[in-house]
Amino acid sequence: MSTFTLLGISGSLRQESCNRRLLREAVRAFGEAEFIEADIRFPLFDEDLQTAEGIPPMVQKLADQIAAADAVLISTPEYNKNLSGVLKNALDWVSRVKGNPWNGKPVALMAAADGRAGGERAMNSLVLCMMPFRANLVYGPEVFVAGCNDAFDDEGRLRDAGAEKFLGLLMKKLRGVLED
Repeated sequence: MSTFTLLGISGSLRQESCNRRLLREAVRAFGEAEFIEADIRFPLFDEDLQTAEGIPPMVQKLADQIAAADAVLISTPEYNKNLSGVLKNALDWVSRVKGNPWNGKPVALMAAADGRAGGERAMNSLVLCMMPFRANLVYGPEVFVAGCNDAFDDEGRLRDAGAEKFLGLLMKKLRGVLED
């Protein structure tokens, strides 16, 4: 059995955000794997900046990490009924890199938000943002963690058995895609 490399991208910059915790829970549910968490603290996309200076090194690093990973996990918060601006900005920047590191890449999406829908609307916008990249989106079951500020215990484990079950099923499906 191979050890897979998983790249995690959190749509929240906070160090202990719900979405970072959800990524760590996803890796735990996935099983043995090397986990790398991406840094998406990029400048705002600006074509004038790209023309003057080229692709920022941190953007190229993320594109290289996507290309090298066996699969990518993306967890998004919901801000104003949409995915976060920092996540959209990162996706926009990576789309400017030569080649397409997303092409055919298995990608599992999830969301955690404090609202009662758990980021469902953000997930819809994230799927739309990912479609042009031709990634292999691993669908279902959908993982939404509502009331996320209270959704994790002191050890970072999900408290909601349903969310934990769906996350486990999604990670099992992702592992199956990688093992095929």
